[in-house]
This record gives sequence, structure tokens and C-alpha cells, in this order.
Amino acid sequence: MSPISVFRVATRAVRPAALFRAPQLPRPRLQTPVALALNRPAFSTTTQRRSGHEDETFEEFSARFEKDFDGVQDVFELQRNLNNCFAYDLVPSIEVLSAALKAARRVNDYPTAVRVFEGIKAKVETPEQYKQYLEALEGIRQELGVALREELYPEEQ
Repeated sequence: MSPISVFRVATRAVRPAALFRAPQLPRPRLQTPVALALNRPAFSTTTQRRSGHEDETFEEFSARFEKDFDGVQDVFELQRNLNNCFAYDLVPSIEVLSAALKAARRVNDYPTAVRVFEGIKAKVETPEQYKQYLEALEGIRQELGVALREELYPEEQ
């Protein structure tokens, strides 16, 4: 038996239970919700919740994520930023995607670079929009040597 295990067993036998437990308060048999006890409705009557955050324009969104991708140091940061970027209800700009691809190659994560294009394909509404993104990103794709999934697995189509 390891010394730590012996210590645990020894301290369990010595420790009085009353020192570590909070005293039990008497509870009523019928508990009422806090909202009813305060004479307030149990649902929200406001139409809009204020989170304290200002609305962000698309340009501010793009600048923020470009800066985030430029500062990526490891794969975890890259994937976290990609998840955050693609979680919004919009397709990232070409500049943001270029920064993401450069960051993927900088941290030597080729599969994530390929998956960026899969994310674009999932986010756009039509195949024509996907083709427009591919045309716009063709130069960076060739420069970094990133293949598309369609090129890697042509039999799946």
C-alpha cells in the first residue's frame, strides 16, 4: 500500500463528521418557487435581454479574427479560433480564411487546413457561392499546397 493511501485511511478514521458538515436547517414540507414567494411571475416579461455587449459589425468581426489567427501559436488555439469563427451565423471573409489557412500551415496542421474548406462548404447556401470562395482562395491554396477533400477522395462524390 502506498504511503498516500495509508495517510488517507488514517485521516478518515480520525476526522469527526460534525466538523465538516453544515447544520441541517428544518425544511418546510411544501416548497414554493422563489418567484412566487416574491410575488413575481416565473417567466421573463421583458422582450429583449441586454447582455452588455455592443453589436459587432462584419468589418470588426473580420479584423478581430484576422488578429486572432495571426497570433496562433499551437493547434489548440487554431482549432478554438476556427470553432469560434464558424459558430456565427455568417460565412467568414476571404481575409479571415486566408489568415486561418496561413495559421494552419504555420503550426503544421495540414488536416485542419483541408477542413477549413469543408467548413466553408457547410456554411455557404449554394454550390455557386462555394465555387466563388474557391476561386478567391485559389492563390493561397496553391501557395500553401492545400488540397481539397474533393481532390483527395474523388471516389466519394
